[in-house]
Amino acid sequence: MVTDTPNNASIGVTAERSDAARNRSRLLGAAAQLIAEQGAEKVTMREVAEAAGVGKGTLYRRFGNRNGLLVALLDEAEAEFQDVHTSGPPPLGPGAPAQERLAAFGCALLERIAADADLGAALGRQVSYARRNASDTGRTYHRHVSTLLRETGVDGDHDMLAHALLAFTSFEAADYLRKERGVATAHLQATWVDLVRRLPQPEGP
Repeated sequence: MVTDTPNNASIGVTAERSDAARNRSRLLGAAAQLIAEQGAEKVTMREVAEAAGVGKGTLYRRFGNRNGLLVALLDEAEAEFQDVHTSGPPPLGPGAPAQERLAAFGCALLERIAADADLGAALGRQVSYARRNASDTGRTYHRHVSTLLRETGVDGDHDMLAHALLAFTSFEAADYLRKERGVATAHLQATWVDLVRRLPQPEGP
């Protein structure tokens, strides 16, 4: 009788993948802890490697650079919020009309930007606008808004309209309005809802 048994090569690959996964988890955990203690802007790659008990070369090979590490942390920090707006209760999650979900989504983003203790916001501020938008999180948010625009029946280029709307919820725009112009978060949220309601709707028959 012939039985399938793993060869040494497959065992080696599996062990290597397990080691890589453990290293990644250890590095992200160490980075998150340091950020919680010091703030995202102060944490260095050397400190993360030392806290994780690995060589700095391992850290750079895994994430490329500090921005790569921050983006990986950002994606993990945003995972819970992504679950809420994709499968949580309405109006943020499914079950409400698309226009209501879109209004709720922008308001939730703006509320998180204003929350000092929000890890996702702290990380996002350390990553460039272009890098954030190219991340898994940025692409997911853009796809979500674009999809809701399409479901709402909005006329126009859904892809570009999603970029335009999300620009209003960027850290750069929201922080400027809040800190330099003194605009309250509630006012920003009301403006977002107004923008959503003013989007062109399809003409009747």
